[in-house]
Amino acid sequence: MKPIIISQIMKNKILLFLCLMLCAAGLHAQDYRSKKIDSLLKQAGQIGIFNGNALVVQKGTTIYRNAIGFADGSKTKKLQSHMLFDIGSIAKEFNGVCIMILKEQGKLKLEDKLSLYFPELPSWASLIQIKQLLNYTSGLPSSSLNADEEILQEIKALKTLAYEPGKAYIYSYSNVCLQKKLIERISGMSYNAFVQRNLIVPLKLKHTIMDLPTDDPQMARAFNNSFVNESYRQQTTGWPRLTIDDLYTFITALNSYKIISKNSLEELSQNFPEGESSLGTARFENGSLVWHQHHGSNYNYEALVSTDLKDDISIILMTSNQNFKVSQLTQAIFAILRGQPYTAPKRSLYLDLREKVLVNFDQGMDFYKDARTNKKDIYDFSFEIGDLVNTGKYLMRRKLYDQSLRIFETGLALPIRNTDSSYVYQLMAECYVGKNIPEQARLYYQKAVDKDPGNQNAKGFLSGLGGKK
Repeated sequence: MKPIIISQIMKNKILLFLCLMLCAAGLHAQDYRSKKIDSLLKQAGQIGIFNGNALVVQKGTTIYRNAIGFADGSKTKKLQSHMLFDIGSIAKEFNGVCIMILKEQGKLKLEDKLSLYFPELPSWASLIQIKQLLNYTSGLPSSSLNADEEILQEIKALKTLAYEPGKAYIYSYSNVCLQKKLIERISGMSYNAFVQRNLIVPLKLKHTIMDLPTDDPQMARAFNNSFVNESYRQQTTGWPRLTIDDLYTFITALNSYKIISKNSLEELSQNFPEGESSLGTARFENGSLVWHQHHGSNYNYEALVSTDLKDDISIILMTSNQNFKVSQLTQAIFAILRGQPYTAPKRSLYLDLREKVLVNFDQGMDFYKDARTNKKDIYDFSFEIGDLVNTGKYLMRRKLYDQSLRIFETGLALPIRNTDSSYVYQLMAECYVGKNIPEQARLYYQKAVDKDPGNQNAKGFLSGLGGKK
């Protein structure tokens, strides 16, 4: 029998056929995943938990990019992918990165004390290092003020810190305000001009505008669940408004060390236990970034950026109708990409509960009890203690401490972990601080530490109040 001889031409044809088959299989898989993501987000839009833009990129290929919902509360115009959004706390990566740029230029050290740059501040400024501004462990208390100059005057009038710097964590905008002023003092430029020169121009962020008014036609206009356009009341400055594509460009350049070095990025990722860093949550393994996620919200704008660098997946969700479901939607998208099962999110218990207890506390609590008994098919009870905690914190921000305490007591009656109980006790202590009842504050900080000896934040606050650790 004669051997079969395959010509080179035939070999090339076979190879080409196999390549085409593989490409077709890859495109089919990509198309399948895209359709699943589209179905998930459109379903979320139909039940009122997602109105926004989405971008999913894997290994450099765009798997999904779409705009879902309306451009504003009037529902007369469709949302577009080129519209700009406010990104809330994710914007704080900009000021954190700018400080690291100045550090790399040799113009500051992270160990420098604030008093070196702000001699007009009280003596406590000699205790705070720049790095403690970056990870919110400076001891500066929270501020309820809403304008840069007012916050600065409040800081100048501050007689004592809330705790010894480095010993606890408060996610206070006062830290961010001083970061931006520090950048201005060292660079001799306005904060916005520094961002323009060092981030927007070199990264070619052509659709990023600092402090663009939220009612500008280029913006997606934020609105509430009653489709009433949000009245933006924030007077602080230095906020980037940008498209989803520009946000992807910024995050990708940052994660690949193209803006600041790997060492600087790792320094910027340092956080206090259970607290966020300037990068939100960033995890390094063997000296390389493997995970970066940051959530931001502001006056019904909400955004979540998630990057799994091991699998080379980036997911960005930006919404102009905050419903606190971007995290669950992101988890579902990750599951779709990995061929895993997922659960479509339900409505947020927290969002409806917070509005009802604010108007009438007792009626709001009746709503909660009814939803818990009869509406678990509508509302998400998967992290019930989290919804109660967030409701209590919402009331705390409005200085409604007695109502907050009642919410927290309700949460403690649930079957929850010791770490959750500890955090609830810590928040109850903060309520008593707000009510100026220090003996009760010490009692509840101590309960927090007893419940979870690893609660470093409660220990730091307790130490500041003169209690035992």
